[in-house]
Amino acid sequence: MIVEGRLISHEGERFGQVEINPETGLIEDVGANLGTPDIRFYDRMVFPGFVDLHIHAREDASGKKTHKETFRTASEAAIHGGVVLVGDMPNNDVPPVDDVSYEAKERLTKASLVDVMLYAGIGPDTCPLRRIVPYKAYMGAVSKGGPNPYVERLDFHTKKEVGDAAFRYMWEHVSYHCEDSDVLRQSEDRPTHEQRRPPEAEVMATDFALYLIGKYRQHGKLCHFSIGTGLPKIMAARLRGENVTCEASPHHLYFDTSMLTDKNRLWLQVNSPLRSPDDREALIEGLRGGDVDYLATDHAPHTRDEKLKGISGIPHLDTYGGFTTWLMKKHGYTPQDIARVCSYNPGMFVEPFMPVRYGKIEPGYAGSLTVIDMSAPYRVDRENLKTKCGWSPFEGVVFPGSVSCTIVRGNVYRH
Repeated sequence: MIVEGRLISHEGERFGQVEINPETGLIEDVGANLGTPDIRFYDRMVFPGFVDLHIHAREDASGKKTHKETFRTASEAAIHGGVVLVGDMPNNDVPPVDDVSYEAKERLTKASLVDVMLYAGIGPDTCPLRRIVPYKAYMGAVSKGGPNPYVERLDFHTKKEVGDAAFRYMWEHVSYHCEDSDVLRQSEDRPTHEQRRPPEAEVMATDFALYLIGKYRQHGKLCHFSIGTGLPKIMAARLRGENVTCEASPHHLYFDTSMLTDKNRLWLQVNSPLRSPDDREALIEGLRGGDVDYLATDHAPHTRDEKLKGISGIPHLDTYGGFTTWLMKKHGYTPQDIARVCSYNPGMFVEPFMPVRYGKIEPGYAGSLTVIDMSAPYRVDRENLKTKCGWSPFEGVVFPGSVSCTIVRGNVYRH
């Protein structure tokens, strides 16, 4: 199969052709005259397939949360949003914390239409797996709202517990959810969600995470970063030689506390919470300028009933590609910026863990492409969403462009 169009990379762009082997799903060749194209995209941008490093597909061996999402429905939402690979987080009822539980969850991913990278969970009593995988550490307790004997395996209640676990994961790839347990406990009686999870909880946890990453020579990643004043801390750590990257999520880039109302507050409740307008602007600049490395959604598909009960999290997979067009049109991101934070950088992150390479349109890489049409605005409507939870914080929003086609390992999905 030969695809022709405006090929975008993190380094530049050119008009050319991509030949994908339908049997292997890999790119065979890239050039100007490979043959008669099977698909032409004359006026559209053809990106290396978008990679979302942070989602919650909810499916695990217990089957208790499949009313929210499954790997199949998450993959359908991903394709709708132009995403060809997802990284699924481990805070499940039966979390993947050892070789047996990790492999059990891995078998469930076979139903997905896109590739899935699984994170293993880190808790006070866990140890690294025999194979190389990415890990996730929740620095604040995650099993809020009642006992959960499974997810409690991932709960840290003190810095000492976090530090003791980090020692066991020396040299590993560890992603940190940065919220300080002490600050959360001290703030738990404040009136709003944003006040109960204040900026200082993230700032203090960031300092500690950066210390652990440096001390134990980890490949560190800070998840859904939300504090503008924290970005210089990350840059200083890099200058010290520490291997650390960070994510920004669509909700922290699009919404802030000035937009909260009694009507939307529960719908926009997330952990870490929405921050100030200044924080939002700092993240927008940081993602564009390279201080922030990845656009990662933290896709959390809770049902509408669950949201009205105060559950934190927002679904985003359906709108990933549309959101990138907002970054380009509203905030002046170049196509190369989008390729860097949505394709190349996350492709480099997943490379140690996946059998196929992502992030470039080059021979040997995955034959997975995301095609963006800036001439076709995308209105987010509930009836068109693919996520099983069936809602979006962007309902009614019109993004300036849309995903016109997603190609996953040579399989073509037109929109």
